[in-house]
Amino acid sequence: MAKQYDVLFRLLLLGDSGVGKTCLLCRFTDNQFHPTHISTIGVDFKMKTIEVDGIKVRIQIWDTAGQERYQTITKQYYRRAQGIFLVYDISSERSYQHIVKWASDVDEYAPDGVQKILIGNKADEEHKRQVAKEQGLQLAREYGMDFYETSACSNLNIKESFTRLTELVLQAHRKELEGLRAPPRTPTLARLEESEQQQPPPSSEENSKTCWC
Repeated sequence: MAKQYDVLFRLLLLGDSGVGKTCLLCRFTDNQFHPTHISTIGVDFKMKTIEVDGIKVRIQIWDTAGQERYQTITKQYYRRAQGIFLVYDISSERSYQHIVKWASDVDEYAPDGVQKILIGNKADEEHKRQVAKEQGLQLAREYGMDFYETSACSNLNIKESFTRLTELVLQAHRKELEGLRAPPRTPTLARLEESEQQQPPPSSEENSKTCWC
Protein backbone atom coordinates (compact mmCIF):
# COMPACT_ATOMS: atom_id res chain seq x y z
CA MET A 1 0.00 0.00 0.00
CA ALA A 2 1.43 3.38 -1.03
CA LYS A 3 2.22 5.71 1.80
CA GLN A 4 -0.22 8.57 2.22
CA TYR A 5 2.25 11.06 3.69
CA ASP A 6 5.89 11.42 4.69
CA VAL A 7 5.68 13.51 7.84
CA LEU A 8 3.09 14.66 10.35
CA PHE A 9 3.08 18.19 11.77
CA ARG A 10 0.80 19.84 14.32
CA LEU A 11 -0.31 23.44 13.79
CA LEU A 12 -2.25 25.53 16.30
CA LEU A 13 -4.67 28.43 15.77
CA LEU A 14 -4.64 30.96 18.62
CA GLY A 15 -6.50 34.22 19.14
CA ASP A 16 -9.52 35.80 20.76
CA SER A 17 -12.97 34.30 20.43
CA GLY A 18 -14.71 35.46 17.26
CA VAL A 19 -11.65 36.35 15.17
CA GLY A 20 -12.50 33.59 12.69
CA LYS A 21 -10.08 30.79 13.55
CA THR A 22 -12.61 28.05 12.76
CA CYS A 23 -13.51 29.76 9.49
CA LEU A 24 -9.85 29.79 8.47
CA LEU A 25 -9.59 26.10 9.30
CA CYS A 26 -12.74 25.11 7.42
CA ARG A 27 -11.81 27.15 4.37
CA PHE A 28 -8.37 25.55 4.20
CA THR A 29 -9.36 21.94 4.88
CA ASP A 30 -12.83 21.77 3.28
CA ASN A 31 -12.97 24.91 1.11
CA GLN A 32 -16.15 25.87 2.94
CA PHE A 33 -17.31 29.09 4.58
CA HIS A 34 -20.15 29.26 7.08
CA PRO A 35 -21.09 32.81 8.19
CA THR A 36 -23.09 31.51 11.17
CA HIS A 37 -20.86 31.77 14.22
CA ILE A 38 -20.75 29.09 16.88
CA SER A 39 -17.82 29.44 19.26
CA THR A 40 -15.45 26.51 19.58
CA ILE A 41 -15.74 24.70 22.89
CA GLY A 42 -12.37 23.54 24.20
CA VAL A 43 -10.32 22.25 21.27
CA ASP A 44 -11.22 20.87 17.86
CA PHE A 45 -9.02 19.68 14.99
CA LYS A 46 -8.97 18.85 11.29
CA MET A 47 -6.46 17.14 9.01
CA LYS A 48 -5.16 17.93 5.53
CA THR A 49 -2.30 16.58 3.42
CA ILE A 50 -0.33 18.93 1.19
CA GLU A 51 2.90 18.58 -0.77
CA VAL A 52 5.74 21.01 -0.13
CA ASP A 53 9.10 20.75 -1.89
CA GLY A 54 8.38 17.16 -2.87
CA ILE A 55 7.43 16.10 0.66
CA LYS A 56 3.90 14.93 1.49
CA VAL A 57 3.00 16.66 4.75
CA ARG A 58 0.04 15.58 6.86
CA ILE A 59 -1.08 18.64 8.83
CA GLN A 60 -3.03 18.19 12.05
CA ILE A 61 -4.55 21.63 12.70
CA TRP A 62 -5.82 22.41 16.18
CA ASP A 63 -8.56 25.02 16.53
CA THR A 64 -8.65 26.42 20.07
CA ALA A 65 -11.34 28.26 21.99
CA GLY A 66 -10.48 31.90 22.57
CA GLN A 67 -12.57 32.34 25.71
CA GLU A 68 -10.55 32.70 28.90
CA ARG A 69 -12.42 29.90 30.67
CA TYR A 70 -10.98 27.36 28.20
CA GLN A 71 -7.38 28.56 28.21
CA THR A 72 -6.22 26.12 30.87
CA ILE A 73 -7.29 23.35 28.51
CA THR A 74 -5.86 24.87 25.35
CA LYS A 75 -2.46 25.63 26.86
CA GLN A 76 -1.91 21.88 27.19
CA TYR A 77 -1.70 21.74 23.39
CA TYR A 78 0.97 24.44 22.99
CA ARG A 79 3.89 22.16 23.78
CA ARG A 80 2.86 19.66 21.07
CA ALA A 81 2.73 22.22 18.25
CA GLN A 82 5.41 22.71 15.63
CA GLY A 83 3.69 25.77 14.13
CA ILE A 84 1.31 28.41 15.50
CA PHE A 85 -0.97 30.99 13.89
CA LEU A 86 -1.64 34.09 16.02
CA VAL A 87 -4.93 35.45 14.70
CA TYR A 88 -6.67 38.80 15.18
CA ASP A 89 -9.67 40.42 13.49
CA ILE A 90 -8.86 43.57 11.47
CA SER A 91 -12.24 44.98 12.55
CA SER A 92 -11.39 44.54 16.26
CA GLU A 93 -8.66 46.67 17.81
CA ARG A 94 -9.11 44.70 21.02
CA SER A 95 -8.26 41.39 19.37
CA TYR A 96 -5.14 42.99 17.87
CA GLN A 97 -4.01 44.30 21.24
CA HIS A 98 -4.46 40.85 22.77
CA ILE A 99 -1.91 39.34 20.36
CA VAL A 100 0.77 40.43 22.83
CA LYS A 101 -0.84 38.20 25.48
CA TRP A 102 -1.15 35.26 23.09
CA ALA A 103 2.47 35.65 22.02
CA SER A 104 3.53 35.72 25.67
CA ASP A 105 1.65 32.46 26.29
CA VAL A 106 3.40 30.89 23.31
CA ASP A 107 6.79 31.93 24.67
CA GLU A 108 5.90 30.38 28.03
CA TYR A 109 4.20 27.13 27.02
CA ALA A 110 5.24 26.26 23.44
CA PRO A 111 8.50 24.45 22.63
CA ASP A 112 11.62 26.37 21.66
CA GLY A 113 11.85 26.82 17.92
CA VAL A 114 8.12 26.70 17.29
CA GLN A 115 7.31 28.55 14.06
CA LYS A 116 4.80 31.42 14.15
CA ILE A 117 2.81 33.49 11.66
CA LEU A 118 0.64 36.53 12.44
CA ILE A 119 -2.77 36.63 10.74
CA GLY A 120 -5.05 39.63 10.35
CA ASN A 121 -8.33 37.95 9.47
CA LYS A 122 -11.63 39.22 8.00
CA ALA A 123 -9.85 41.35 5.40
CA ASP A 124 -13.10 41.37 3.40
CA GLU A 125 -14.62 43.65 6.06
CA GLU A 126 -12.64 46.70 4.96
CA HIS A 127 -15.50 49.02 5.83
CA LYS A 128 -15.21 47.90 9.48
CA ARG A 129 -11.41 48.04 9.67
CA GLN A 130 -9.97 49.19 13.02
CA VAL A 131 -6.43 47.86 12.53
CA ALA A 132 -4.34 49.21 9.66
CA LYS A 133 -2.33 46.72 7.64
CA GLU A 134 0.85 48.57 8.59
CA GLN A 135 0.07 47.89 12.27
CA GLY A 136 0.00 44.19 11.55
CA LEU A 137 3.24 44.38 9.58
CA GLN A 138 4.93 46.30 12.37
CA LEU A 139 3.83 43.86 15.07
CA ALA A 140 4.99 40.93 12.94
CA ARG A 141 8.39 42.58 12.49
CA GLU A 142 8.71 43.08 16.25
CA TYR A 143 8.16 39.36 16.84
CA GLY A 144 10.11 38.20 13.78
CA MET A 145 7.04 36.62 12.20
CA ASP A 146 5.63 36.48 8.68
CA PHE A 147 2.33 38.35 8.28
CA TYR A 148 -0.76 37.79 6.17
CA GLU A 149 -4.11 39.50 5.97
CA THR A 150 -6.67 36.81 5.21
CA SER A 151 -10.35 36.32 4.54
CA ALA A 152 -12.08 32.99 4.91
CA CYS A 153 -15.10 34.56 3.25
CA SER A 154 -13.28 35.52 0.02
CA ASN A 155 -10.57 32.83 0.33
CA LEU A 156 -7.82 35.47 0.50
CA ASN A 157 -4.36 34.14 1.44
CA ILE A 158 -5.74 30.99 3.07
CA LYS A 159 -3.72 28.43 1.12
CA GLU A 160 -0.73 30.78 1.06
CA SER A 161 -0.57 31.27 4.83
CA PHE A 162 -1.02 27.59 5.72
CA THR A 163 1.51 26.55 3.10
CA ARG A 164 4.01 29.13 4.35
CA LEU A 165 3.77 27.96 7.96
CA THR A 166 4.23 24.38 6.79
CA GLU A 167 7.33 25.47 4.85
CA LEU A 168 8.75 27.16 7.95
CA VAL A 169 8.20 24.02 10.03
CA LEU A 170 9.85 21.89 7.37
CA GLN A 171 12.84 24.24 7.30
CA ALA A 172 13.11 24.11 11.09
CA HIS A 173 13.18 20.30 10.99
CA ARG A 174 15.28 19.97 7.84
CA LYS A 175 17.90 17.78 9.50
CA GLU A 176 15.35 15.15 10.49
CA LEU A 177 13.83 15.30 7.00
CA GLU A 178 16.94 15.22 4.83
CA GLY A 179 16.32 11.58 3.92
CA LEU A 180 12.91 12.43 2.45
CA ARG A 181 14.32 14.61 -0.30
CA ALA A 182 16.11 11.69 -1.98
CA PRO A 183 14.36 8.47 -3.08
CA PRO A 184 14.68 5.97 -0.21
CA ARG A 185 16.17 2.52 -0.83
CA THR A 186 13.17 0.85 0.72
CA PRO A 187 9.69 2.25 1.32
CA THR A 188 9.61 4.12 4.62
CA LEU A 189 7.10 6.29 6.42
CA ALA A 190 8.92 9.07 8.22
CA ARG A 191 7.07 10.88 10.94
CA LEU A 192 8.00 13.28 13.68
CA GLU A 193 6.90 12.01 17.08
CA GLU A 194 5.58 8.80 15.55
CA SER A 195 4.40 7.55 18.90
CA GLU A 196 1.95 10.47 19.13
CA GLN A 197 0.49 10.20 15.63
CA GLN A 198 -2.50 8.19 16.76
CA GLN A 199 -5.90 9.70 17.40
CA PRO A 200 -5.47 12.96 19.38
CA PRO A 201 -6.73 13.18 22.97
CA PRO A 202 -10.48 13.65 23.13
CA SER A 203 -12.03 17.07 23.43
CA SER A 204 -15.61 17.94 24.12
CA GLU A 205 -16.65 18.23 20.46
CA GLU A 206 -13.73 16.60 18.70
CA ASN A 207 -15.54 14.25 16.40
CA SER A 208 -19.08 15.57 16.34
CA LYS A 209 -18.48 19.26 15.69
CA THR A 210 -19.97 20.67 12.50
CA CYS A 211 -17.69 23.09 10.64
CA TRP A 212 -19.02 26.50 11.62
CA CYS A 213 -17.40 29.90 11.82
